[in-house]
Amino acid sequence: MSVAQYSVRRTGWDVVIGALLAIAGIAILVYAAFWTTVSILFMGWMLVAVGVLALVASFFRIGKGGFWSAALTGGLLGVLGLFMLSNTEVAALTLTLIAGTIFLAAGVVRLAVAAEDRAYRVPLIFSGIVEVALGLIVLFNLFDATAVLLGVLLGVAVFVEGITMILIGRWHVTTTEAPAARAEVQMPGQRTMPQEQRKPQPH
Repeated sequence: MSVAQYSVRRTGWDVVIGALLAIAGIAILVYAAFWTTVSILFMGWMLVAVGVLALVASFFRIGKGGFWSAALTGGLLGVLGLFMLSNTEVAALTLTLIAGTIFLAAGVVRLAVAAEDRAYRVPLIFSGIVEVALGLIVLFNLFDATAVLLGVLLGVAVFVEGITMILIGRWHVTTTEAPAARAEVQMPGQRTMPQEQRKPQPH
């Protein structure tokens, strides 16, 4: 029987890939406005593709139940994707508003938890203040943030992933054979003697 073991280790390829990701993250941050538009277009095409696949899959469920739910889901996703493709500025504004709200709500929750958790109070307060400040900055500068926020978030995520791979590597999965349990065969009616009583007795 094989057992999967997970470990973090760094190889030469991890350092190379991490360096490339870090450089890509910096490039994305420099051209954040361009990558914001690219992100909107990518999400729009993905929604269209998922919607079409859901519509096609729904026809295979005719007469089996679940046809209308799958068809409606596919249609709504397709329409949402087409809307994002044809109105990239409105889609970016909507996603920026959602992101700012999430930052603000997450920061408030962390500050509330910090009031009760003494062990992790300092990091919770720090991260909560940062997220609340980020949420307020985004919401009070919504139209300015719309042009670059998604690109900045994407660039930061790619850059952090690259630095993480350079420093600690990636998760690796290894499989090992588990030792088989050795069970003693006991005859019917035979009593199992303690280990110390099984020593041969001198004649």
